[in-house]
Amino acid sequence: MDISNYKIEHHSDFKLSDIKTGQTGKFDSKEEAEKLLAGNVEKIAELQSKLYAQDRYALLIIFQAMDTAGKDGAIKHVMSGLNPQATHVHSFKQPSAEEMNHDYMWRAAMNLPERGSIGIFNRSYYEEVLVVRVHNLIKNQQIPKEFITDDIWKDRFRQIRDYERYLFENGTITIKFFLHISKEEQKNRLINRIDDISKNWKFSATDINERQYWKEYQQCYQEAISETSTKYSPWFIIPSDKKWYSRLMVSQVIINTLESLKLEYPVIGSKQEEVLKEIKQKLLKEE
Repeated sequence: MDISNYKIEHHSDFKLSDIKTGQTGKFDSKEEAEKLLAGNVEKIAELQSKLYAQDRYALLIIFQAMDTAGKDGAIKHVMSGLNPQATHVHSFKQPSAEEMNHDYMWRAAMNLPERGSIGIFNRSYYEEVLVVRVHNLIKNQQIPKEFITDDIWKDRFRQIRDYERYLFENGTITIKFFLHISKEEQKNRLINRIDDISKNWKFSATDINERQYWKEYQQCYQEAISETSTKYSPWFIIPSDKKWYSRLMVSQVIINTLESLKLEYPVIGSKQEEVLKEIKQKLLKEE
C-alpha cells in the first residue's frame, strides 16, 4: 500500500480543503480492507516484540483530529494486538491547575514512552497551537507578557520542531496522524451518537459549539501541520470519512515506520548459547 500521498513535507503549501476526506484508494470494499487490517495488526505485534526486546528505540504515535473523526476507534482497532506491558496510551484533556503551572510540554514529557515501548497520544501538545489559538486561550496562561508577541505561534512551531528533533536524536521516533473528516460526516456521526443509546455518553454539547469554528480549526491545522512536519517527525493526513480505510492506512504507516528501524531480536553470545543448551538438557532429564 502506497501511503506516500498522505505524508506532508515541511513548509508544504497543501490545502486541507483540496484533500478528499472520503477517498478509499484502490479499495472497493470494507471487507477487503478489514482483512488486510487484521494481517497488519499481527505484523505490528510482531514488530513491537522486536522493539521491546531490542530496547533501543521508542515509538510515539500522535493522533489529532476534529471531534468524531475516529481517534478512539483507530487506537482500539489498530493497536488491538499490542503487548500492554510495552504500550502506554494517554489522552490529553483540559490542562489541570498543576499542568498550567508548567511549560506546555511538561505533561507530554511526563507521558513519553520508555525505550522499547510504544506511546500513543490521543490529542497532544499540539492542542497548544490549535484550540488555544482558535479560542485565544493564551491570555489565560501564566506566561510572562514579554513572551506573548505577534510571533508566538511561529515561536511555538519552532519549539515543537526542536522538541521533536530532540526526541528523535535520543531514539524516540514520532509519527503524527491527522484524521481528516468532512463537516458533513461529522454531523452524521454526531446525530448517530444521539440516536444510538450506547453512544449517548460520547455526546457533548461542546462538540456542537466547536462546529462554528470549523474554518478556524481547519486553518490552524493546516498551518501547524505544514510548519511541524519534518523528516524526523512527519505528519500524515489520513482521509477518515470511511473509518475502515482510515484504520488500514494508519496501520500501514506504523508498519513502515517500525520496519525502517531494522529491528532484530538481540543475538546472544556463544557462551550464553552453551549455557542455554545445558539448562535445556537438565530440564529434559527431569522426571
